[in-house]
Amino acid sequence: MRDVAVVAFAQTRHTREDAGLSETELILPVIDEVKERTGLTRFGFTCSGSCDYLAGAPFSFVSALDAIGAWPPISESHVEMDAAWALYEAWVRLQHGDVDTALVYGFGKSSLGDLREIMTLQLDPYYLAPLGLDQVSYAALQAAAVDADRELLDGIVRRSRADGRANPYAPDLPEPDVADGPVAPLRAADLPPITDGAAAVVLAAGDAARELCERPAYVRGIAHRVEPHYLGMRDLGRSVSAADAARAAGVGKGPVEVAELHAQFPHEEVVLREALGLGGDTVVNPSGGPLAANPVMATGLIRVGEAARRVLDGSARRAVAHAANGPCLQHNLVTVLEA
Repeated sequence: MRDVAVVAFAQTRHTREDAGLSETELILPVIDEVKERTGLTRFGFTCSGSCDYLAGAPFSFVSALDAIGAWPPISESHVEMDAAWALYEAWVRLQHGDVDTALVYGFGKSSLGDLREIMTLQLDPYYLAPLGLDQVSYAALQAAAVDADRELLDGIVRRSRADGRANPYAPDLPEPDVADGPVAPLRAADLPPITDGAAAVVLAAGDAARELCERPAYVRGIAHRVEPHYLGMRDLGRSVSAADAARAAGVGKGPVEVAELHAQFPHEEVVLREALGLGGDTVVNPSGGPLAANPVMATGLIRVGEAARRVLDGSARRAVAHAANGPCLQHNLVTVLEA
């Protein structure tokens, strides 16, 4: 296997409301930033993650290529899901050995529509969608199955919001009100904010990683696992797929100083901590996580970027990034990053 590392990461200053920017305008600054950091103008491979349903237009990701520059022709691919899976595809592509660099980016404008209605479209149309439940309703079912006290969950929310206010890329959020919520046992503060944003990561293999970056964040393990789509076939109180992915990626082979988890609801952090085997000395979501900023289709990639940033700046030697997709943590991707 080739050594592959994250050598650059950039993200937008996320907004809670539509700033009037097109997706191309949203992406361009982060692409320019990673190009400036690496000194590269072209990449051996390019892969993106997005969702056409957010924009309400077919093949909207094609117009986003205007921010990349597709002429002269480039080698490009796209995944219709969080860009963390685009990073996985790029990592596999770099293992082929004929290219040494890859650009990965993701973007989403959740403010354009009703996100809870849009995400319901991913459900099975015969057995799940007719129930009339959305992603928050399903999350509430999982929250009820998780053995976590309310004080613990409120503490997670307050910590995430506080860390988010210290993060210059997160949108301004009001002080959390834990008095009530739309779906018991979830409260209003338990829900991630509607967020528009984009992010980009540059991967480099072999000697290119050391040439482009003084302290690369090497991908020492990466794996993803998926569980049945039907909630009745799963134990919602735990995440078997996240635990399997963590074992395959080698999370337990060393101490984890920092973990960035794609936990959109506070109870998901409880589930993921157990699944990944994280101890009390692991700093979880120092960026604030999805409860501070949740640009759909870029949130998982940002977890990789934020974890890598701790290695790149020397504040951590070993970090773990997690990304999720599907209802109630159905599909999980885990990445181990080391100096």
